[in-house]
Amino acid sequence: MTQLSVDPAKRDDRVALSPAAVAILRALPRKEGTDLVFSLPIRGKTRNPVSDMTLTAVMRGLKLSATVHGWRSTFKDWAAEKTDYPNELSEMALAHTIGSAVETAYRRGDMFEKWCRLMADWAEFLQSSLLRLRAEMG
Repeated sequence: MTQLSVDPAKRDDRVALSPAAVAILRALPRKEGTDLVFSLPIRGKTRNPVSDMTLTAVMRGLKLSATVHGWRSTFKDWAAEKTDYPNELSEMALAHTIGSAVETAYRRGDMFEKWCRLMADWAEFLQSSLLRLRAEMG
């Protein structure tokens, strides 16, 4: 589990990350003067979070045919078709609003422990898929 400050003007959001994702993030070099994992040096400032379009730009630059939305859709399909996790959990993991205003008003928890297990299972699925593809390619 990790705690992220997505927007300093808003409350901190908890984000469930798999142990594999945490290991990757811990291994990344840090820029001096910022607590951000990913930041862009803009006009000499060091604390500039990347925009929501940064990953899209990187994927285009790599000439990948995949899209960010496609990754999110793949996650949703996998969760629905290959797991027994409740639909609400995968929706919460995608930061989607769940249910009516009344249901939202009564929903106090964030199913964080289940969310952590979901993300660990997703990471395991991705890793096993990658290993299978590598074996098939020789």
